[in-house]
Amino acid sequence: RSRAYSAPAFSREQSRWSSPLRRDRATGTMTSRLHFRVEATATDSQARACRFRTLHGEVLTPLFMPVGTQATVKGLTVEDLEAAGSHVLLANAYHLLLRPGTDVFQRFGGIHRFMNWRRSVLTDSGGYQVFSLPNDRVVTEDGALFRSYVDGARIVLSPERSIETQLAIGSDIMMVMDECVPSTSDHAIATAAMQRTHRWAVRSLAARGDAPPALFGIVQGACFEDLRRDSADYLTRLPFDGFAIGGLAVGEGRADRERFTALAAALLPRDLPRYLMGVGTPLDLLEAVERGVDMFDCTIPSVLARQGVAFTSTGRLNLYRGVYKLSEDAVDGECPCPTCSDYSRAYVHHLIKTSEALGWQLLARHNLRFYHDLMSRMRQHIFADTFATYRNDQRLVLARADGDHPSTTPPRRRRRRNESALERFQICESPEGHASVVHRASGEMMHGGIDPMIEANALYVAQSRLVERLREASAVPFVVWDVGMGAAHNAMAAIRACET
Repeated sequence: RSRAYSAPAFSREQSRWSSPLRRDRATGTMTSRLHFRVEATATDSQARACRFRTLHGEVLTPLFMPVGTQATVKGLTVEDLEAAGSHVLLANAYHLLLRPGTDVFQRFGGIHRFMNWRRSVLTDSGGYQVFSLPNDRVVTEDGALFRSYVDGARIVLSPERSIETQLAIGSDIMMVMDECVPSTSDHAIATAAMQRTHRWAVRSLAARGDAPPALFGIVQGACFEDLRRDSADYLTRLPFDGFAIGGLAVGEGRADRERFTALAAALLPRDLPRYLMGVGTPLDLLEAVERGVDMFDCTIPSVLARQGVAFTSTGRLNLYRGVYKLSEDAVDGECPCPTCSDYSRAYVHHLIKTSEALGWQLLARHNLRFYHDLMSRMRQHIFADTFATYRNDQRLVLARADGDHPSTTPPRRRRRRNESALERFQICESPEGHASVVHRASGEMMHGGIDPMIEANALYVAQSRLVERLREASAVPFVVWDVGMGAAHNAMAAIRACET
């Protein structure tokens, strides 16, 4: 592919910026506002263990940052987060600008006192949130114009306003405003977004000025090698304190994500932190550390906890499944967290099945502890230079699905005489009076929570264009086949459509 973009020359204003880098006398490496240094690297891998210091304390890598979008990690207290091992939280400038607003943070002196969090905070600029509102925003060179979901007001989020908001929040590490596009975008769209990201990066640096918080640039370029190289080349000539790899986990497959993570990480300075934004599962983190990434954030530990999913030392569990109804085992026998120390799988299963908030809170606490312990174990193996062996073993464990590992045992079942297939199911009625069929052993529900006649009309009448096709039909018989459990409702929906 011919190169479609050449980096613009630096302006006089940019050339006057003093670099934040300076040489550490003890190690001889270059450090930034974060005093970042690489402490160990792994043989046969790009994995590395690093250390840096923010305005609120020392941080070790590899590092996972729980997502506290609105100054909270959903359902968890700061005491829960500290107990799990969290050292940096991610908050979002877009959401916090809309509510509670910068005046609140200015009144409290920043997010740390506001939420009673004594450790570090990284704030995202709001670029991804703008990207996630494609039907209600307009992006121009000035910034992103969108409508507030709080009061409907029209707001322009520019690079300058994003930095102003992050400074008011009191962030330890700020992100530049960037334009995010799907990773599957064509070359022209990805190029335009990357170029605008570069221009906004320059404006973000100017807006930060001499303020003490660190500022990261964001490498964009979708899934195009030439654009990723151009973006890294341009941004690494600017005086950032670290760099993020953006525009991944937004449409591409695992192979492309791992390929472009490795490419971008290799293009970034050795003596500054590398942050892969919005990724991901424990296996994703393992693969990215292997490729030289230091920092991560993702909502997966808490989002999947709401669905009853636990990440464990023997693989992934779905505690919604009926197989755990009678299990007296801990969620993870190798985990020292309060969830695993104090509660059985049977109890957590019960809480999840009854939609009790405590269930997903217990799993969120455990999942965060699992993520932080995974980071700590990777760091230990990097220092011991056994990371390659550990990585190979963990690839198998972390990819293991529920039911594929030895910790899953079937529940005890009472023997019944002449047990029939029908006894494996039960009928459950919703508060609205709609009946559903539930498979007793697995908890699987068929046609849950919806009026079967509404479902039948949607699937067999509207979706198939039944009425229109009947009008177009000749003398040839029109046949509707149905082998589902709701055949009676589907047949009646078809008959009523014919009658009308």
